[in-house]
Amino acid sequence: MNFKIVGIGELLWDILPAGPQLGGAPGNFAYHAHALGADALLISRVGEDDLGHRALHQLEKLGLPADCVEIDPKLPTGSVTVRILEGGQPHYEIHENVAWDALRGESAARHAVAGADAVCFGSLAQRNEPSRTTIRSLLAAAPRAALRIFDINLRQNYFSTAVIQESLNLSNALKVNDTELPVLADMFHLNGDVRSQITELAHRWQLRCVAYTRGGHGSLLFSKGKFSDHPGFPSKVIDTIGAGDAFTAAMTIGLLAGWDLDRVNENANRIAAYVCSCAGATPVLPEKLRGPFLTLNLA
Repeated sequence: MNFKIVGIGELLWDILPAGPQLGGAPGNFAYHAHALGADALLISRVGEDDLGHRALHQLEKLGLPADCVEIDPKLPTGSVTVRILEGGQPHYEIHENVAWDALRGESAARHAVAGADAVCFGSLAQRNEPSRTTIRSLLAAAPRAALRIFDINLRQNYFSTAVIQESLNLSNALKVNDTELPVLADMFHLNGDVRSQITELAHRWQLRCVAYTRGGHGSLLFSKGKFSDHPGFPSKVIDTIGAGDAFTAAMTIGLLAGWDLDRVNENANRIAAYVCSCAGATPVLPEKLRGPFLTLNLA
């Protein structure tokens, strides 16, 4: 049961106080899915420059194939200046006119999506054309039974109601955090408390699952009319970069495996809490955390 999982979107360098680290939500997601035993890869685009070559080399070190990472002859590899605020929360300054804004969706990418069990994408990589159209075209090529997870990732002003609505139309699962849900509630006139808003999102867009993360306070999952509420695990937070992506990867594998919702929620929180205790988005995961997933994927 070796799940094929694809992340689509931005691959970039996070310029952190301690130095540059490879990042971008889809890449982080693909890394953690791979670390948990899935057959995972990333569809993205880098520049034909030093940062691009370093990105491809780093993907190889992380165990991710680079077959679906395009190389742009003109635009530079993406980068983000990151400041760590109180509580380990990152603040991003995302640079524009970079390679992942020009994603084309070459034949290798289309082949990968056509055989995927799950595809994850966000809003940031849809900020410009041609990437926006490419991502939508790739999602349309996914198998009908595949999970299509919209990990919304609202960043700066790089989103719109039209992009969010069309992304929801193309999805059957949603991951949203406690700062993003109020934006959706205002955007789509969702009423009531958090659970009511989540239920309405699920029903309006016929979503198989909605994940609502609350930082150090755990998460709510909603699927098939039922909620699972997990308080989260205590963690000595170094930074929170990549924790949400790790949560999404663990949740995706649990959902594909058919685990009950509480088990999915507990394991996703456990993985995310560990990532918060490490610097950067892609730490090596201990064997004890990977165990339940590796057993699943070797079954």
